[in-house]
Amino acid sequence: MNVKPRHLLVAFLALLCGCDSPPPPQPGRPGERAFDTRGVVRDIAPNRQTAVIRHEEIPGYMPRMVMELIVRNTNDLVGIRVGDEITFRLHATDDTHWIDTIRRVGQAQADPEKSEPLSPVGLGAELHPGDEMPDATFLSESGVPVRLSDFRGQALAFTFFFTRCPLPDYCPRMNRHFSEARELLRQRPNAPTNWQFLCVSFDSEFDKPAVLAGYAKLFRGNDTNRWLFAVAAPQVVAELAPRLDLLVAREAGSFSHNLRTVVLDPQGRISTQFDGNGWTPQQLAEALSEAARQ
Repeated sequence: MNVKPRHLLVAFLALLCGCDSPPPPQPGRPGERAFDTRGVVRDIAPNRQTAVIRHEEIPGYMPRMVMELIVRNTNDLVGIRVGDEITFRLHATDDTHWIDTIRRVGQAQADPEKSEPLSPVGLGAELHPGDEMPDATFLSESGVPVRLSDFRGQALAFTFFFTRCPLPDYCPRMNRHFSEARELLRQRPNAPTNWQFLCVSFDSEFDKPAVLAGYAKLFRGNDTNRWLFAVAAPQVVAELAPRLDLLVAREAGSFSHNLRTVVLDPQGRISTQFDGNGWTPQQLAEALSEAARQ
């Protein structure tokens, strides 16, 4: 299929963060915080429930990023077009986020921040359940190299993230789900024992082993049993991402990305792939348990 470059960019941005729309957010949720900021509109979903925005740094919360943000009231986007410079308020709770109070303040003269895809679109044949996962080497939180093939004989669930991703329904949700799924598997009396979790960062410049080890404690405490954090070098991301339809782009000093979680059987074959963030810890625990018995 031929796609014109401008259309390819819009399609790529629309896929970034790859999240399923959660239920409409409600005010007053636990841990709610609000930040006033501004940015440039990159794309608006046809249903107007999300907008891709290149926003400014939010001091103390997150760096400049391009994010697909949930729009609480679609009427806020009336009169807003791609390329508009806007101000808005970002709300974040313990489990979701949304934006409101959207105001157009002008038309961006130019949008100088360009995406640098770490995962080129269309390179490499996409893998499907039953296909063998290519081997890859990462740097673990302890500073020791680890390979996917090191986990042969175990069912392996792995996902991609980066520690500076702040919105609760993106990377943090993946890690919370892993934490809950691990507990579910431990509590099942007849669950298999040959399973492992692996969380892989694609931010090799920032997510050094010491950073990963500290971040991991937020989700697993001091209990490292069956759960490892690691980081992939850019060339490794570039090789693996197209095979999993994972999109990762460096932009504005940070990253834009979609979400992919993969379960391998003990032979290293893809058993299940979860796209986006709409899956549950129960579904992951069940998929990993089923894969472990193959």
